[in-house]
Amino acid sequence: MGLRIHFVVDPHVFYGIAIFCLVALVRASIADPGRLPENPKIPHGEREFWELCNKCNLMRPKRSHHCSRCGHCVRRMDHHCPWINNCVGEDNHWLFLQLCFYTELLTCYALMFSFCHYYYFLPLKKRNLDLFVVRHELAIMRLAAFMGITLLVGITGLFYTQLIGIITDTTSIEKMSNCCEEICPRLIDDTDTISALQS
Repeated sequence: MGLRIHFVVDPHVFYGIAIFCLVALVRASIADPGRLPENPKIPHGEREFWELCNKCNLMRPKRSHHCSRCGHCVRRMDHHCPWINNCVGEDNHWLFLQLCFYTELLTCYALMFSFCHYYYFLPLKKRNLDLFVVRHELAIMRLAAFMGITLLVGITGLFYTQLIGIITDTTSIEKMSNCCEEICPRLIDDTDTISALQS
């Protein structure tokens, strides 16, 4: 029974995916997200595509955004990620997507490993339920499976929204500003309707 589980879930594959995940984390953390230089050289034909940042008073391309945490403008900034302690922008967005993908793979593999481990421990539970190791190992596996499923759902949602953003060529900041523009007129219309009904 143990040999069959070993072939289903090889720990060396788990270690390999974990190393890929850590390398992707380090690369996304130290990569330049697309910071703009202090005095950018703007070509004469592209001046209408640039604007002045009202926070740092520097010229920036139109789809750039000023990060309040980092204190500089980033080209096509998607968001500031606390997990990598860096902005996700034009130059490191693919590294962040790679990190999400490897984290999702690692979580799936860890869940599969946990379920196979649980399957292996079920016969031991029937025979030696009073053993301290078996009882606590089963409880830890259940907790790890719950945390793994929660992480998998979260990272899958993040990976999906990032892929949709790349396909539609919109950043998270642009999605949020478009959402606010759609909601605010409705709120203004509703308050006008309520005030008209009250008078």
